[in-house]
Amino acid sequence: MVSKALVAASAKPIILSLLLSGENYGYRILQRVKLVSGGVLDWSEAMLYPVLHRLEADGFIRSKWRLSDEGRMRKYYFLTEAGIEELAREKAHWLSVHEALAKLWAPAEDRS
Repeated sequence: MVSKALVAASAKPIILSLLLSGENYGYRILQRVKLVSGGVLDWSEAMLYPVLHRLEADGFIRSKWRLSDEGRMRKYYFLTEAGIEELAREKAHWLSVHEALAKLWAPAEDRS
């Protein structure tokens, strides 16, 4: 199980990354997170919606209510230009962390 701290830290770049491929609604975002993580990340609505609201307040995403194909009103979220720029920054930060950890976890003879 992934720690709450790591889930919280990774929520922003994960959501922004998912929305890069197009708009989506909350329940579908939850399904996609579970799918792309192989079930390791199984977020709840209680965890997701505060993050979506914060991302919207920060101007990284916007939302609009629309009628779904099933005839229900759904709130769809999509990236803004600021969100695309923030995703690029987040990606650079996470890749830096990944690179540092990969070096630390490499066998001693591979370290330079």
